[in-house]
Amino acid sequence: MTGTATTSSTGNAWRNWAGTVTSRPVREATPATADELAAAIRSAAEDGLRVKTVGTGHSFTAIAATDGLLVRPDLLTGIRRIDRTAMTVTVEAGTPLKRLNAALAREDLSLTNMGDIMEQTVAGATSTGTHGTGRDSGSIAAQIRGLELITADGSLLRCSEKENPEVFAAARIGLGALGVISAITFAVEPLFLLTAREEPMTFDRVTADFDELSTENEHFEFYWFPHTDNCNTKRNNRSAGPAAPPGAVSGWFEDELLSNGLFQMINSLGRAVPATIPPIAKVASRTLSARTYTDIAYKVFTSPRRVRFVEMEYALPRDAAVMALREVKAMIERSPLRISFPIEVRTAPADDIALSTASGRDSAYIAVHMYKGTPYHSYFTAVEQIMTAHGGRPHWGKIHTRGAEYLTGVYPRFGEFTALRDRLDPGRVFGNDYLRRVLGD
Repeated sequence: MTGTATTSSTGNAWRNWAGTVTSRPVREATPATADELAAAIRSAAEDGLRVKTVGTGHSFTAIAATDGLLVRPDLLTGIRRIDRTAMTVTVEAGTPLKRLNAALAREDLSLTNMGDIMEQTVAGATSTGTHGTGRDSGSIAAQIRGLELITADGSLLRCSEKENPEVFAAARIGLGALGVISAITFAVEPLFLLTAREEPMTFDRVTADFDELSTENEHFEFYWFPHTDNCNTKRNNRSAGPAAPPGAVSGWFEDELLSNGLFQMINSLGRAVPATIPPIAKVASRTLSARTYTDIAYKVFTSPRRVRFVEMEYALPRDAAVMALREVKAMIERSPLRISFPIEVRTAPADDIALSTASGRDSAYIAVHMYKGTPYHSYFTAVEQIMTAHGGRPHWGKIHTRGAEYLTGVYPRFGEFTALRDRLDPGRVFGNDYLRRVLGD
């Protein structure tokens, strides 16, 4: 199918979800097909414009910022095909995860794992390394079985383990540096149920039992509330059923009133009067109660996130996570910092993607957050020093200050990725300032 993308000149600013990045593209395109996408890229390249694609703007970094052509994939959505023999689904790159999840569920199918936010487009989520937590199942990108990539000259490159395997090895988490993804093929499996068990636990207990909890459960994560010794743990394991989702009232109370409405009020108060944060944290974290429920997978993996924040996250070798978290706790306790957001800890198995944060090593993730509008630099800088001392790898879509010199040392296959970029995009059509910092030019 051929056609011409809707393209327009613009002086309008683009801002990301958290408000941490603003850019002013001179041109926007909204292609409806891969051919239209390729034509828009060729035209921009001919005019000397750099090209970036934005999804829903959930990255906190400037990875998608451009002063050239901004591609909006709003019309590149929907499922192309489902292959029940191969157990795969091929989906257009701009499809939001929430729409894919719902569509798969109607077909009695599911992705194996995912993060806790499903607003992102499939291309945006995979290109930045979005992940959930899992003993055996990795990031969303690790579930990719094939993809289509529009390169700098407007060519469509199909990639899989059998077709252009060297591109496939890198492009699953390509940072938007290799081209623009037009479609992705994911592995799927029959729809399954998960039982979630949420339980408060002390910091000392959860850190002492971290290895056991991570090993015994298919999906384990926990949140520590700074200025307290309190954590909340979540264990998700497959269930034969029956489904027993949270009731309408209890679900609203836990997920909307407490996790969003009341949490918004607490953060707003903490931003205005930081001294209130420690006592409120002590009271609020003690109100947590255990609950267990069973539902289809994506409804258990994901949760609404309506309170806006900024975030930094590092992936560490799994055996370094507890030590690093204890160092973060000690740093906060001896500092004047007042932290109203809990710190999140998750895990992932090693994978074979060149720039995956779990590339070649079993990993644990430590994520720190600050309420939007609250100064975060001192906190994030102090945490980053701890993370990098343990060989941490920053999440590509979350705030960090690392550059190519550091990243070369923590990614054994870094040179493989940059060499492929030199081949596919020698003129840096898909470049921007963020990629220059993290990839070296």
